[in-house]
Amino acid sequence: MQRLIEKGLMFGNLFHVGSPALVDRYNRALEHLTGRTTDLDDFHIDISGYSPEIGDELEDHDYLNHGGVNRQFILLATEQKRCPLLNASFSTSRHILRRFIDANERQLFALTATDAIAGELENSVFSIDTIEQLFDIRRVVVEADTTSGTIAHADHLARLVERFHAGKDAWFDNDLIEEMVDTARRTGDVTRNPVHLEHEVFEQRSCWTSLFGGLYLFQDVESSGLIACGDSPNQSLPVARVMEVANRRAVAEFLRDNDLAEPIVKVRGAEEAAILRQKQDFILASVLAEQAIDITGRSRAELRRLATRHGITLPAEYEGLAAVLRWAESGAARPTIRLDHPAYFYTLRATDTPSRDLVNMLLAELTPMDILQLYICHKDEFYRRYRSWPQAARNYAADFLEREYVMNKAASRAALFGGNEGR
Repeated sequence: MQRLIEKGLMFGNLFHVGSPALVDRYNRALEHLTGRTTDLDDFHIDISGYSPEIGDELEDHDYLNHGGVNRQFILLATEQKRCPLLNASFSTSRHILRRFIDANERQLFALTATDAIAGELENSVFSIDTIEQLFDIRRVVVEADTTSGTIAHADHLARLVERFHAGKDAWFDNDLIEEMVDTARRTGDVTRNPVHLEHEVFEQRSCWTSLFGGLYLFQDVESSGLIACGDSPNQSLPVARVMEVANRRAVAEFLRDNDLAEPIVKVRGAEEAAILRQKQDFILASVLAEQAIDITGRSRAELRRLATRHGITLPAEYEGLAAVLRWAESGAARPTIRLDHPAYFYTLRATDTPSRDLVNMLLAELTPMDILQLYICHKDEFYRRYRSWPQAARNYAADFLEREYVMNKAASRAALFGGNEGR
């Protein structure tokens, strides 16, 4: 994995904590949330304040995410909103944190100038021991305050001020006035500089979770469904369909019936055909790498010549895409790529629905030889698979992503997802 780290493909875009003041604020927040502190004086954090280095130090990479629900977070600066979320238990968590920071950016900027923000993504459940409990999560509320309780004190002061204005004899209530003055010493003048955070409530009905071996839950669709990355749950669940990701035909029917995916190339001559050619390259590179053939830095033409030279049998995924390309570019008859065809999911991308990012994540898992979509849409799965790839495949993937993706992320996403840009 060191190669990915060096190329900025793993633990990239993290926020650097290197000054004594920031380390001190982080420790105050960490102790406030967990009762623990770090001895490190230089580390990196993601959007939630999780640090891989501190995870190693504490021998606990779930130190802000125990149980996988109600993820805690530490904000040292609003710049964290541009960071990734590592070790996510729910696909919605980063989106929720980003929206919270955007909605409160001015206040958070002022508060983090002198203190850290400690908070939690509060679900409607405290723990999840069974799959049925996933359906008890109706909403997520972001709760946050500084380590010194600035928000709570400000709210208390606002209530005291309201009592003062409403009371007929408030000017003679020495206890009330003394409490207001004492609280104002901690918060400043909240009438001129209000200290308040918008704690939005987020619905979480459709999401991916790493719990129970990985599950995709779709509830905001016409025919709800749960797709298990491992064995299908045998208990009765409150969805219309329960299936395994390995049952590709069932998954394909689910996506089709809910209009969640569409062909990448819809008409002959479409420029999106280039996307299918790129997917072909990835498939061919994967097959060659399995034969321990060096493919580092190879062009499309060189990959094809290597396949011919070594007598490589092209897989059905490659041949299926080739048939679609012959139709799109050469006027051949339009092929029928059936739901159970190995190339079927390689020809699709998500439609523009609220479940778009979740569908692209699922499609990435269903098309693991497409390293670009896998890396963009499902990094945890990319890293998991990367560890087991032969060295030639790891070299090719790391070099390609550094050369073609890192240098221009926006263009790569726009080309892959069109108007339905992924996460």
